Amino acid sequence: MGSTLNVPLHVKYIQSLGENKDDLIYHMTAHLRMNAVYWGLTALCVMKDKDALNREEMIDFVMSCWDEKTGGFSPHPDHDAHLHPTLSAIQILIMQDALDRVDIPRVVKFILSLQQESGVFAGDEWGEIDTRFLYCAVNALSLLGHLHELDVEKTVGYIRRCRNFDGGFGNREGAESHAAQVFVCVAALAILDRLDEVDQDTLAWWLAERQLPSGGLNGRPEKLEDVCYSFWVLSAMSILNKIPWINADKLTAFILSAQDPDHGGIADRPGDQPDVFHTLFGVAGLSLLGYPGLDDLDPVYCMPASLIESKGLRKGWTALPRKASV
Repeated sequence: MGSTLNVPLHVKYIQSLGENKDDLIYHMTAHLRMNAVYWGLTALCVMKDKDALNREEMIDFVMSCWDEKTGGFSPHPDHDAHLHPTLSAIQILIMQDALDRVDIPRVVKFILSLQQESGVFAGDEWGEIDTRFLYCAVNALSLLGHLHELDVEKTVGYIRRCRNFDGGFGNREGAESHAAQVFVCVAALAILDRLDEVDQDTLAWWLAERQLPSGGLNGRPEKLEDVCYSFWVLSAMSILNKIPWINADKLTAFILSAQDPDHGGIADRPGDQPDVFHTLFGVAGLSLLGYPGLDDLDPVYCMPASLIESKGLRKGWTALPRKASV
């Protein structure tokens, strides 16, 4: 709990995550390891303490997950390559200025090989499809400078078919609107300069209605509030330039109330166990809300805004002005 963000404690929490290799939970989460490293590093960047984790160790881990056979990255050594950890690997290497370690043409070929005839992307060779994977592909190709190799019309066409009457998007054609899927579709369209496909006012209204009396946001109607939607909802509203449509003070208070005051980290909601996923998306939400002392986060790529700007990739999003103090 607390009315201010305890940055030193959260940094210490993230540092501790790789130290408990004897814990069962460490091994049970191996399938998320690459994503977890990305979540931790990005949270540290936003909290202005990027060097709290060892750079060379991190780069060595990422490269140990390179799958020579497919050209993609796996979440953990000896796992199968997948689009999601491939994006996380690229994001980590760019944040650590180590993209030169990668065979970029091979990675691009892997990503493009997963696009289906419908325009959506499968996550891996086993064929599960989801608009999340489409976003992973668009984001990664953009970061690698190979977006020109994507069939944009086919990709946008699939997103268009996922749009619902409420302005939102689902994880595939015919699926209900969900805030996380709204983010991936809106962010992909932003990268592709195709936000004309979004019914912006209708969608912003649907997103604003995700705020509950607690101040927290949910992912769809009739669900509990959850800190991670502080990013999924706010990022889409930021891209649509509509963040003022929600009560920023109440949301800020909700995120801060989900901090673990003893060990650090942020949970999905107050009193629950913290994890690195909710720690990143809580801190990311606070950054977009203009919380003092944090660095700007680009909501399209979910990476440090200065880095995306330096690559000439910034889109027309707006966050709330950074406050001078709490």
